[in-house]
Amino acid sequence: MQSIAIIGLGLMGTAIAGRLGAAGYALVGYDVDAAKRTNFIAPDRKAAASVAEAVELADTLVLSVFDTAQVEAVVEGPGGIAAAAAALGKRVTVLCTSTCDPDRIEALAQRCVALSVGFIELPISGTSMQVARGDGVGLVGGDPIVVAAAQGVIEAICPRRHFLGPAGNGGRAKLAVNLVLGLNRAALAEGIAFAERAGLDAEKFFGVVRESAAYSAVMDTKGKAMVARKFDAPQSRVDQSLKDFSLMRDYAQRHGQQLPFAGVYVQMLDDCVAHGEAQWDNAAIIESIRRRRA
Repeated sequence: MQSIAIIGLGLMGTAIAGRLGAAGYALVGYDVDAAKRTNFIAPDRKAAASVAEAVELADTLVLSVFDTAQVEAVVEGPGGIAAAAAALGKRVTVLCTSTCDPDRIEALAQRCVALSVGFIELPISGTSMQVARGDGVGLVGGDPIVVAAAQGVIEAICPRRHFLGPAGNGGRAKLAVNLVLGLNRAALAEGIAFAERAGLDAEKFFGVVRESAAYSAVMDTKGKAMVARKFDAPQSRVDQSLKDFSLMRDYAQRHGQQLPFAGVYVQMLDDCVAHGEAQWDNAAIIESIRRRRA
């Protein structure tokens, strides 16, 4: 039975572990949070005490950490994947599912060639719940030979996937997808807030808009939470969305593109963070809109 290590045991890492476990892989888990390592342990799962131990126990490592800097540190830093693999004299493959700066990931993938580390970019479009159900869409980037060798693992995580060419392209597609998704989320939130302010029952209005020409899939994942104002069981958090939209804004600026709607969205996310809602589900964007008064 092939062992796969998952580095980062948050919402997405846990969902990915469920997919891989169901596909018959033996799992090793590592997170800087000791409680998450303990909770990961099961009859077919081991917890590693360090990234280096995870490399010792598995030849394929799935990264599900917060941002680009963490990915770079886990791969290249002291005690990281490359150093541990070199010390063991083994070659490993890394699948990076984190949403990152595409240019930095492209550069990291190039450096990994010299480090004898196979690097595959695999950001996923979908919430952790969608990924757990097998409904996430994988956006694959990397050397086609390395990707082909890891095809079974990729398919277990994402039955639906697209190969987009070299590493970096997956992240570029993910940022563009998340831009559309986030703005759909904001449009739904503003529509519900407007209906409430107009005196309509929010739940009844949601039933109407869900069957209207305005329908989008985001209504199925976020609408009920917006109406019920229940954000304490996040599928994707406010702070994660802020990180992604800040990446979009900065990337667009570097490449000479203005994103006017994204700028407003970042302001609303900042407002949520300022009101202590950073760990809430990102459907809480509606709370920023509700606080706005003419």
